[in-house]
Amino acid sequence: MQHAFVFNEVAVLVRHWFEIDLTDSHMEHGARVEIRLLAPQPRRGSESAAQVIVVDQPVWRADLFDRLDGSPGAFEAAHFHPHFVGVEPCERHWDKAVKAAPWEWLQTRLSDVAEIVASAGMQLRDPATENEQVRADAGAIVAAAQGRAPLLCRSKQQCHDWTRDAEVAVHSMLGSLGRPDLLDRDRVSPWIPVGA
Repeated sequence: MQHAFVFNEVAVLVRHWFEIDLTDSHMEHGARVEIRLLAPQPRRGSESAAQVIVVDQPVWRADLFDRLDGSPGAFEAAHFHPHFVGVEPCERHWDKAVKAAPWEWLQTRLSDVAEIVASAGMQLRDPATENEQVRADAGAIVAAAQGRAPLLCRSKQQCHDWTRDAEVAVHSMLGSLGRPDLLDRDRVSPWIPVGA
């Protein structure tokens, strides 16, 4: 399940995410917040007609994650991706503030969405208005992210339920592990087909 906050030019997506490290099979989970650009669509129908909304180009991502083998609530794997190359995130960027105070850090970052977009090498048509609108809803966005925090995901089944739409990605991770012998198969059992 994802929450989508849709503005004039950007959308902010919030969800829980589960990830398996491809090198050593450690696992991470927590809140993922992603900023994407809206793809302009031609107007259709009457003045009352429902319009097409396409949330497409990723710009920026914050992964406010715990390691499952770490200290709960320590945000040991919290990081962000300041830009994307096409649809692929750049390398992880680490910031002490993300780990120390992830929600405050996120609130601060959301106060200048135009700067985030510009730093990613893109432009908004009306950056001042977009900043104002996202800033006005930043508290609600942060609250949605807090609702998908790692501490609130208390079981492997709940993690699966919150990320059910990402099963294809989890299966891809499972098939690409450098050290499958280190995998906690019990923890990933909800994603593994019966008999596999």
